[in-house]
Amino acid sequence: MHKGNNADRIREVIHLMRRLMQAEERYTKELNKKFSVSAPQVATLLALLDDGSMSPSQIAKKIMVESSTVTGIIDRLEQKGLVARTRISQDRRVITVELTEEGRRLAENAPPPIQQKIVKGLREIDESERAQIIQTLNRLTNMIDADDVDEEDEAVIV
Repeated sequence: MHKGNNADRIREVIHLMRRLMQAEERYTKELNKKFSVSAPQVATLLALLDDGSMSPSQIAKKIMVESSTVTGIIDRLEQKGLVARTRISQDRRVITVELTEEGRRLAENAPPPIQQKIVKGLREIDESERAQIIQTLNRLTNMIDADDVDEEDEAVIV
């Protein structure tokens, strides 16, 4: 393979990854500016709008984050008056989270998350193409975890 062509392809990969990150950043800024909420907070509100009251662990599974992360998200949404925690059993540790009226209005008016657009697109392609994307993304994430960077590769990126 021609070295110049290889460098161009590497630049293209970096460029496309940056576009993905920038799209998420723009979405986050828009949410913060218009609604004073973060992307994970909107994802939580939308999950509650779609499925109704849920436990924090159900929310975590639905929005694909760790349960410990959801606790902070719910805390902030509750402080903003967008959700309410309720205890529905005698075991005080068991809670459910539900939208307030204000939370429902915000969820109904918020733009769909970037993640939702990606999920929709991935559902529209065939399984072999999805498998290829997964394999490639795994390779890229493993590269990020690498301890040493090849000097030649570093020079190509710059």
